[in-house]
Amino acid sequence: MTAPMYVPHFFVRQKITLMVNRYQIFAANPDGTEGELLAFAQQKRMAFKEQVTFYSDESKSRPVFSFRARQRLDVHAEHDVYDQDGVELGYFRKAFGASLVRSTWHLSAGGIDAVGQERRLSVAILRRVWDFIPFLGDIWVPFVFHFDFTDSATGSPVLISERRKSIRDRYSVTVSDPRLDFRVAASMAVALDALQSR
Repeated sequence: MTAPMYVPHFFVRQKITLMVNRYQIFAANPDGTEGELLAFAQQKRMAFKEQVTFYSDESKSRPVFSFRARQRLDVHAEHDVYDQDGVELGYFRKAFGASLVRSTWHLSAGGIDAVGQERRLSVAILRRVWDFIPFLGDIWVPFVFHFDFTDSATGSPVLISERRKSIRDRYSVTVSDPRLDFRVAASMAVALDALQSR
């Protein structure tokens, strides 16, 4: 069964500002280039209870979906995804214990229960070591890391988020399972950037 809003491929681009993180979600054209703007998201930094709202465009006049944490300042916090009317579409959470070595997320929506991990264990370990070395931790390095989500029951691919090599964070997102609604997929893709270091 196909989700009400299924988008098989899209791009996420981060825009950094002083007080907020902003994300543009673009459709993918058939030739692999960025197409129309599908959504615009904004995340306040240092919020006690994480919430990201997605709008139809950068005017922020019409909210179309969102995700927010159930708890405040909790590394185990589950994040629920809602449509524009406040109806829950799914949820995701970071697996804190497993993420100590390799970032791991759980995603549930539309009959899917999936687990996502950093693709390369070597990059995951290097990122952690880099943060602990005093004179290197302050040097910003754009580590290229990817996440692969697979169905917990079948092992089949559900969602792939691949970071592109660039100064600003840019991601190519492929949704292999048509049961996964675009709004949940976009929320998860943005969370992989916005919440990854939490």
